[in-house]
Amino acid sequence: MKTVRKSYFPALAEYIRSGSEQSLIQASELGRLLHGINPEEMIALHEDSLKMMVANMGSDGALQVYNRSFMFLIEVMVAYRFRAHPDEPSEFSEMRNLLYRSLYSTEHMKNKYENVLQHMDCGIALFDSDGIVSFVNLQMAKMLDIPRKALLGCTVGEMVTHPQLKRPQKRMLLQLSKEIIRRRSRYYEMEGADGRHFLVTVTYGDQLDGEYLISIKDVSDYKQIEQNAYQNDKLAMLGKIAAAIAHEIRNPLTSIRGFIQLLRPYLLELGKEEYARIIIDEIDRANEIIHEFLNSSKPTAPMKQKVTIDSLLKEVVLLFESEALMKGCFIKLESYDENLFVSIDVKQIKQVILNIVKNSLDAIMELQEKRTGIIDIIVRKEQKYVVVTIRDNGKGMDRQTLSRLFDPFFTTKESGTGLGLSVSYRIIRNHGGFIQLDSNSGEGSEFNIHLPISQ
Repeated sequence: MKTVRKSYFPALAEYIRSGSEQSLIQASELGRLLHGINPEEMIALHEDSLKMMVANMGSDGALQVYNRSFMFLIEVMVAYRFRAHPDEPSEFSEMRNLLYRSLYSTEHMKNKYENVLQHMDCGIALFDSDGIVSFVNLQMAKMLDIPRKALLGCTVGEMVTHPQLKRPQKRMLLQLSKEIIRRRSRYYEMEGADGRHFLVTVTYGDQLDGEYLISIKDVSDYKQIEQNAYQNDKLAMLGKIAAAIAHEIRNPLTSIRGFIQLLRPYLLELGKEEYARIIIDEIDRANEIIHEFLNSSKPTAPMKQKVTIDSLLKEVVLLFESEALMKGCFIKLESYDENLFVSIDVKQIKQVILNIVKNSLDAIMELQEKRTGIIDIIVRKEQKYVVVTIRDNGKGMDRQTLSRLFDPFFTTKESGTGLGLSVSYRIIRNHGGFIQLDSNSGEGSEFNIHLPISQ
């Protein structure tokens, strides 16, 4: 047995390294030399040799060694049986071929399904009954920003304290482990540090023979679609409210304003003309809100004409130039192509850009830290869209404000109506475009207006 052991390990190691036919011939010779050893002892010898080989290997390497060693063992066992029954060579040769075909078929199917799992668009991690990671796909490793080999064989606790794990991913894992281990949630939605949304699905051990499977999918795009649908619903609701009450409010306000004008001389005699002025100013303000309200509810199609976006933006800069200088701000227009044509309702799109630039000026003025205000207006082409970027270095916004910015009547200004940006959103949507927004508190905001290029 000692002689066989000395010969078996080097022969197996050689086959694992090279996989050559010559190595398999050595396996056949070993099988013919076996005397007084039963198959159980042969398999035990094979397992001992494997343990020595995989002692210093990772999980992936060990799995490959086990798979390849199976072919070596088949060759040894077939040669051993052939030696014991030399009158039945064809039967054992056929048995060997069947075993090889079965192995190749199993290996092919395993690789096929593993390849599918590896390239799914969601991250997958499989834990055994002891809570140890036995499989991680490429997407999961990408989400955690750790190589797959470093994750295999870890428990959840070891993953959380892994030295290569960054702080945002660590926070996500801690949150996830709390939901899975303590609350046994099957479905869970969470938000990453960068604002992206993830849907987590957990299949527990009672369905997987004691193991449990975690699937994490990035659903940020679906969330954006859902948000757009929600925004459209709110705008539709706003339109119904506006159509129902706006005209009914405007009519009595007009009557009140007329009577106040008639009473003005009598108030002047009493020294109370200031009352009349305040009442008229407030009525005018109410009429202005109703006007914006009606504009936001009108589903009228834009009266389009073909213009260069550059010429429109130069007009906007001229309109704001003096006001910006008085407030210590600079507006810079940067265009990468002066001949980008868009088919737009000039009045409506100008209203959108004026709204956003005015908001940028206000954001710079509201900043506690005194610094030179800068508003950059950049025009560029991006696929089939003209993109107008309006970027400021004002006070910026937090995530909660960002999520509600286009809601009707939502405003952070004391004298704001909360209708300017919701109207702007609707105008751009009616032009076949969309608005993207990015902002950080204390760092400024960036609006990206996408309008289809006129062909």
